[in-house]
Amino acid sequence: MLLQILTSRRFTSIHQIMLKENHTEDKDVFFLGFHHIRKHKVLLFIVFFLLYTMILAGNLLIIVLVSTSRCLKIPMYFFLIHLSLSDIFLTTDTVPSMLHFLLKEGGNISIAGCITQFYFLGCSGITECLLLAAMSYDRYLAVCFPLHYMSIMDLRCCSHLVICCWTLGIGLMMITTLLVSKLQFCGPMTTDYFFCDFAPLIELSCSDTSIVKTVNFLLAILVTILPFGFIVTTYICILLTVLEISSNTERKKTFSTCSSHISTVCMYYGTLVAIYANPFPGNSLNMKKNISLLYAVVTPFFNPIIYSLKNQEIRTILNVYIRKLSKRNDLCI
Repeated sequence: MLLQILTSRRFTSIHQIMLKENHTEDKDVFFLGFHHIRKHKVLLFIVFFLLYTMILAGNLLIIVLVSTSRCLKIPMYFFLIHLSLSDIFLTTDTVPSMLHFLLKEGGNISIAGCITQFYFLGCSGITECLLLAAMSYDRYLAVCFPLHYMSIMDLRCCSHLVICCWTLGIGLMMITTLLVSKLQFCGPMTTDYFFCDFAPLIELSCSDTSIVKTVNFLLAILVTILPFGFIVTTYICILLTVLEISSNTERKKTFSTCSSHISTVCMYYGTLVAIYANPFPGNSLNMKKNISLLYAVVTPFFNPIIYSLKNQEIRTILNVYIRKLSKRNDLCI
């Protein structure tokens, strides 16, 4: 958290210098948010607030369970901790401003603040894409090379993969963000969106955005299509290996282990490809706005549910903790 605060301060100062150069620092962006459903704003506020609370609680629960349980000290759960951290960062970057816009029927964010929010949103998104690819590689080694799995996927290898994921997320997102920060912003600074993303920033710019769009599209291909292709390849290998297993029990066990990861991959990559790696520029801002809710709120909400309800080991550890808590309560009574 300290690293995030220091990075945020440093990044904001960089943008303040850049934005002073093109005289757009003093401008604010007005986000319409949920202006089309104002009658239900209180209900929606409660729903999104509860979703955000459950996202934080669910992901923090996974982090605590994996960190404190000896039974879960294996590579798959090491990656799961960082996936949960990525989900927490992503939702904390977007949902609070969404709640503010919902309650106030819109709201302002400065250009510097908007670009900063966009940067951390992208960092979390790219990191999660790469973490999902690393998790598929872990499953591939576990299923296809079980005898060599622990010697290959040791703590050092896991740490290197996770560091690479976070470093690439921070570094690659800096490229797009620096290009966006050099754009000129003029005209009516109003956008029909929930939070600061690439689409509304490009819509508000009065500069030539062709270079930024091209770079963003190429980076989107790099961090979505290529990792997704890698994941598909690993699961084809896993499927071929599983089909060679004679025991039905072992087959079901292997499929159940991989099914939670496949569910997350389909939800997350599907929404990101539709928004960032779509080659058709005719997609409306309204469509991207609605799809953005899926990866900003829905996927982080379902991730803890998928990985806990479909995972026997996590359910077992959770039941042990619940029993311990109930015994303590009985003793107190």
